[in-house]
Amino acid sequence: MSPAIALAFLPLVVTLLVRYRHHFRLLLRTVLLRSFQDCRSGMRIEERAFSYVLTHALPGDPGHILTTLDHWSSHCEYLSHMGPVKGQILVRLVEEKAPACVLELGTYCGYSTLLIACALPPGGRLVTVERDPRTAAVAEKLIRLAGFDEHKVELIVGSSEEVIPRLRAQHQLSQADLVLLAHRPRYYLRDLQLLEAHALLPAAATVLADHVLFPGAPRFLQYAKSCGHYRCRLHHTGLPDFPAIKDGIAQLTYAGPG
Repeated sequence: MSPAIALAFLPLVVTLLVRYRHHFRLLLRTVLLRSFQDCRSGMRIEERAFSYVLTHALPGDPGHILTTLDHWSSHCEYLSHMGPVKGQILVRLVEEKAPACVLELGTYCGYSTLLIACALPPGGRLVTVERDPRTAAVAEKLIRLAGFDEHKVELIVGSSEEVIPRLRAQHQLSQADLVLLAHRPRYYLRDLQLLEAHALLPAAATVLADHVLFPGAPRFLQYAKSCGHYRCRLHHTGLPDFPAIKDGIAQLTYAGPG
């Protein structure tokens, strides 16, 4: 490429760098720097985060553990967790709905799991599902460190596609009053339809879905708005530490199979 052609493209490149500077920073922190730290430490990011929690947080104090994770994500390595802004929305809705049983798909490091467990009414139960065994092992330790036992929070290791059909028979979950979808957005629609097919959603159940705008779940949102079984609301937020990158939590209220 000649210098003249390169110079012709320079304004476009500068414009893209300025417009998407927050996305480039996110890419740098979540891919390049994280890969470097993975290779250097021999640990995954959630394992490094848990090591930090062990040395800086108070055992048995879930609020302090959550604050410690937020601090580590902001000042050490970006954790790609729910974060405090979305967390406030989640806690408010759990307290408002007072569900007897909550199903979470996508435990990850256990951050949103702790938020839900803290907001549950007396006698409430949380079943959380994580596909990756190594990630689940970290989340399990974090949940128990916070003081929640297996009766309050049950963690199931396996893919949501395989676990959902077994929830009633193997885990005594007949219906979930509130569901949090926090795994991979491309699976949201599939898993919502699985929950419907296995009659795991009672009428008036609440389904919350994270990351519906970034990276996005367009097919899920289209189905929820057009199928006639849900009332939909979108809570607009930004990503933790990247508020300029717009995201949102979808809130669906199930009207029943109709």
